[in-house]
Amino acid sequence: MSVRSAFLVLLGPGPRHGYQLKAEFDDATGESWPLNYGQVYTTLQRLEKAGAVASLGEDEDGRIRYELTDHGREEAEEWMASPVQQPLASRDEIAMKVLLAVRTDPGRAVAVIDVQRQATMSTLQTVTRMRAEGGDLPWMLHLDRTAMLAEAELRWLDRAEERLDAEAGADSPKADARLRSTPIEETT
Repeated sequence: MSVRSAFLVLLGPGPRHGYQLKAEFDDATGESWPLNYGQVYTTLQRLEKAGAVASLGEDEDGRIRYELTDHGREEAEEWMASPVQQPLASRDEIAMKVLLAVRTDPGRAVAVIDVQRQATMSTLQTVTRMRAEGGDLPWMLHLDRTAMLAEAELRWLDRAEERLDAEAGADSPKADARLRSTPIEETT
């Protein structure tokens, strides 16, 4: 997601100044995407230069308000209507560590997987506690997504260890127990 696109969407209901945009962005994202004021005003200047927003001048408090132009409204609508294409080859650091360890030292790959599994479980426990505390809808949706991504990562780590065990010809009871509790559909 680009901050540019987010600002265009946030300006849809009506004119805003930079401070309002930052506050609404933080609120809408559950403060999961840190945004500094310098980035806010740089983005607004770029949007104005591109003809996507227009400055309305200063309000009574001396803050510059911006509104969408027709071009900006079209860009916001196009962005919201377009699906996000997830690349098949991503630069995921966890995957990279495991893949490099598999290539260079399969024994080390199991250690990398174990360390990551512990860290991901810790994240999942933290997120689970945070979900129990509740919050507004954007925050809860963010926590739900974070939890589901952690669960998916744990399943992938289990699958990676299962494949390493199979490649080594090992019959790991630890892997077998995890596989029985976490079914994974075979895709290949």
